[in-house]
Amino acid sequence: MTTLKVQRRNMETKAKKLRREGYVTGNLFGKEFEGSIPLQIEKGEADRIQRECMKGSQLYLELEGTTYDVLIKELDFNALDHQILEMDFQALVKGEKVHSVAEVILHNKEKVPEGILEQHLEEIAYKATPENLVEKIEIDCTGMHIGDVLTVGDLAIAKDGKVDIQTSLDAPVVSVVAGRNDTVEDEEEAAAEETAEA
Repeated sequence: MTTLKVQRRNMETKAKKLRREGYVTGNLFGKEFEGSIPLQIEKGEADRIQRECMKGSQLYLELEGTTYDVLIKELDFNALDHQILEMDFQALVKGEKVHSVAEVILHNKEKVPEGILEQHLEEIAYKATPENLVEKIEIDCTGMHIGDVLTVGDLAIAKDGKVDIQTSLDAPVVSVVAGRNDTVEDEEEAAAEETAEA
């Protein structure tokens, strides 16, 4: 599992100044802490975590000689350049379920032969113990056709008894709908059939 080294942040130093000095701000919270611990993270390390992990990822956080098993709870980005600004972590407790999200990743989108592939959900909310956390849900779209709909209840994670799904099981995750050209062709075919029958 990935390890991230962080430092306790001096709250007298403003976040803007820290960012100019090459740091990203953050917070660590959990049941074992009163409130939260303010953090500062070297920009290079934060960028590495951004590349390797995502919201809902589990990793080890090293702070002042202590290693914490944590969940990435929130990632805050600059809207203009998508640079990471802040990272929030939740300390995990063994055997205790925690709220998290799993990112939905679609594969082989180009192998859908017709229609338009629509992704309705970017992530699935759930609760699980630290050892059963799910970082991402990968869906193979090969062979999906117009009219096909994959719901949360169709996913393997929904059938995992160790995971409590918080998103509606009936919610569509991905579907294939007729594109404008497909609709026009269908209408033309229907009109041609009616003419032939007449």
